[in-house]
Amino acid sequence: MGKSAQLGLHVWLPDAMEGPTPVSALIHAATMVTAGIFLVAKCSPLFELSNVAQELIVIIGALTAFFAATVAITQNDIKKIIAYSTCSQLGYMFMACGLSAYNVAIFHLMTHAFFKALLFLGAGNVIHAMHHEQNIQKMGNCWKKIPCTYALMWIGSLALSGIFPFAGFYSKDLIIEHAYSTDSFAFVISLVVAFFTAFYSWRLLLLVFHSQKQSKINIHEAPKIMLIPLLILAFGSVFSGIWGANILNITSNAFWKSSLVMIDEHGVHNFFIKLLPTLTSLSGIALAYLIYQYQVIRQIKSKFLLKFLQNKWYFDEVYEFVIIAPIRFISRLLWKFDVKAIDSFGPNGVVRLVNECSKSSIKLQTGYIFDYAFIMFVTLIIGALYIIGIK
Repeated sequence: MGKSAQLGLHVWLPDAMEGPTPVSALIHAATMVTAGIFLVAKCSPLFELSNVAQELIVIIGALTAFFAATVAITQNDIKKIIAYSTCSQLGYMFMACGLSAYNVAIFHLMTHAFFKALLFLGAGNVIHAMHHEQNIQKMGNCWKKIPCTYALMWIGSLALSGIFPFAGFYSKDLIIEHAYSTDSFAFVISLVVAFFTAFYSWRLLLLVFHSQKQSKINIHEAPKIMLIPLLILAFGSVFSGIWGANILNITSNAFWKSSLVMIDEHGVHNFFIKLLPTLTSLSGIALAYLIYQYQVIRQIKSKFLLKFLQNKWYFDEVYEFVIIAPIRFISRLLWKFDVKAIDSFGPNGVVRLVNECSKSSIKLQTGYIFDYAFIMFVTLIIGALYIIGIK
């Protein structure tokens, strides 16, 4: 859960995007966060022995996907929006593992790597063009000045939203179909998350590229060295779904053999169920256009709900109050005890004793021969009396 940033142990993931965008792309798309999903999939024989464990995984994954999607729609940092989308997609993968669709979870992990890295690097190009500005509320009306980045961000957003024929359509929709077959709770949550995913993706695009704000800075397209990796990732964002589903046949027993537990597929769903995720995503895109492009619908007016989502469900504040503040208080008490008691009577006490003894012995070192002769005479007298007393 912690490795894949599931709900409750997710707080590190959005902060991990503070680094350079290539690092964020590597962490969020294909390496670190996906290790937890891979571990659950590889341990599938163990999880299949416990229905309780599987149900718990479904609930955690569904709540993580929903939480991250709701938070992403209110964020203004371009990288933070994409970071929370990573958290949401990891929830999808976790949910798929709980539904015994381990192969589908790994398939989505593969396609997600392409379009999420594309979005992060595209965001890096935008930040570069905007002279390191990351607040999407301060961007706008720049699609003509950075057309290549704009087109590539569109491809990444379409893939993330699961629109045909992009990669997300093949992998994410499979998770939703499995949820429909096995768990009504997961199915409803997955559709709601699909709606929010499309909404915040297009909110980002519209505010960054189409809002009427006029930036005073000189906006410029990224150099070729920054565009070539995006073109490669865009190719994967378009074709990795088709390639994985139809050429590798990644959802079949023949591909995985004994690597994962494979559950027999359910019967073919009717056309409406297959179309429903796409319709849901298109609805989210339409709502984003109505709010941010045409301004037909006003934005959310509930200050409490808006603040609740902007503050990320107050997880940071709760952890600060419940965990960090008590630990800080106890640490200060221990520090004071260490300074006042242990150090005072331990090493510092020994040092003070040595200093006092040194000061006393210094008084004997007067530098006068008379004093030294007197000390020697007294010492000899005491020694002689001691010897006589023994005899």
